[in-house]
Amino acid sequence: MARYIGPKSKIARKFQEPIYGADKVLERKNYAPGQHGQSKRRSKLSEYGIQLQEKQKAKYTYGILERQFRKIFAQASRRQGITGENLLQLLESRLDNVVFRLGIAPTRNAARQMVGHRHIVVNGRVVSIPSFQLRPGDIVEVREKSKSLEVITNSVEGRTNQYNWLEWDSKTMTGKFLNYPERENIPENIKEQLIVELYSK
Repeated sequence: MARYIGPKSKIARKFQEPIYGADKVLERKNYAPGQHGQSKRRSKLSEYGIQLQEKQKAKYTYGILERQFRKIFAQASRRQGITGENLLQLLESRLDNVVFRLGIAPTRNAARQMVGHRHIVVNGRVVSIPSFQLRPGDIVEVREKSKSLEVITNSVEGRTNQYNWLEWDSKTMTGKFLNYPERENIPENIKEQLIVELYSK
């Protein structure tokens, strides 16, 4: 299975949430996609179905495939603390996600491409692996010869979101991963406990 590159509005309508950002189609058609989307006779989801849907929502949100997601969950379950919170912290500490959160890229897909094209430097070294796990204290910056790219300058200029686990210097286009975020500071609407219950079966 390859990474999903189909219509994003279709996925947003499936989960009834703007998981890829503001979506006019979702506002206009706030029902599931497909010819039976508006039908009142749609079958009710089972407990397993609800848990599976939550996992799929997390995978689409962070742009991760099943095998990789399972590995991250296994890593989260080995760490001390609450497994669900650990899972979200590991997802948030991925390099592509941090590049997106810092405002260097407008979307996670763009951030993944930016990392893959070697525009991002971590602790002074070019890193081209989007799934690279950052640790507290790591420095993330735009590569010197990439700082004038229009896609990066436009994204940085329009930067509005601030996250207390990240530090950003717009003059040098340098960010710092301060610490793993607390659950209440992660804005994604994901019920991580349902994912834990699914993998615990």
